[in-house]
Amino acid sequence: MEIQAAVCREKDGAFTLESVELSEPQADELVVKIVACGMCHTDLAVRDQHIPLPLPAVLGHEGAGIVAKVGSGVTQFKVGDHVVLSYGSCGKCNNCLAGRPAYCAQFLPFNVGTRRPDGSCTHQQHGAAMTGAFFYQSSFATYALTHVRNAVKVADDLPLEVLAPLGCGIQTGAGAVFNCLRPQAGSSIAIFGAGAVGLSAVMAAVVAGCTTIVAVDVQESRLALAKELGATHIVNARSTESVAAVRAASGGGVDSAVEATGVPAVMTQAFDALNGTGTLVVLGVAPAGATVSIDCSSLLGGKKMRGAIEGESVPEVFIPQLIALWKAGRFPFDRLTKFYDLAQINEAAHDSERGLTIKPVLRMPA
Repeated sequence: MEIQAAVCREKDGAFTLESVELSEPQADELVVKIVACGMCHTDLAVRDQHIPLPLPAVLGHEGAGIVAKVGSGVTQFKVGDHVVLSYGSCGKCNNCLAGRPAYCAQFLPFNVGTRRPDGSCTHQQHGAAMTGAFFYQSSFATYALTHVRNAVKVADDLPLEVLAPLGCGIQTGAGAVFNCLRPQAGSSIAIFGAGAVGLSAVMAAVVAGCTTIVAVDVQESRLALAKELGATHIVNARSTESVAAVRAASGGGVDSAVEATGVPAVMTQAFDALNGTGTLVVLGVAPAGATVSIDCSSLLGGKKMRGAIEGESVPEVFIPQLIALWKAGRFPFDRLTKFYDLAQINEAAHDSERGLTIKPVLRMPA
């Protein structure tokens, strides 16, 4: 079927709106009419070729919309269902079967390949294959082809344009707190980086009952929002030595920390800001080959540093939980978003890169 998509054609280049041919769904796939799609740092990392997928490409991996077609083997969804799309996983490997799909043995082909995991093409233009199936959705488009395991059914009366960002960035930050760190009520936490991922971690820390929540960033506007969302302390790392400030705010070091910048030096700072038995979860994606310097002797006392993918969430379980918190007024992630039409995608990218918008959300043409 013919769709309209934002196509990335060259490194560091602008997205262009073009007609693209989308494949018909296989037995275990859906075609979803996209209502809205969040824009994530990972999309721009491919555009700029920090993640060197072949171009031209149709990106986008925080889609939400309405099921338009179902494959012959699909029983979980029907045409007309409202869905939020998340990451892909095989559902068959040991990690998937153990409820850890974020660590699927086939995570790379299901999410950052150029085609379906079976090698077949999902997007074409004038008979030529394009990079598609990005996070098994490529949702910077009016329609997306996705696997049943990517889709999470939501109530028809919920605003899909609000829910779209839950599929990746929001669940990553919140999941780092709820699923990875699981902080005790009354404990302390520091979040390094107050973008969409970091601010989601701040909101989750509030729900978890942390009583010292330190947000660290270099932009005053983001720090001000962190304070409004529940951070008890804010630290501008451009003007203040962040490790000393976090330690002072927490009485000697925090129980846990989240790193959401992808900057190796900041990862070191986040680790150094922990108390003697604290745990750091690294979410930021550093450049390939980057290394982190830490004092190895500090590990002997029980200090821990680990990474996480997608907040270790099981999307069909976790996304409804986040929606329930949002409906109860306890997880106001919608305060992070600003809406743009699909035709304004380059403006949205510009605003995101300059920190003017925390989470751009693209609305598709009717």
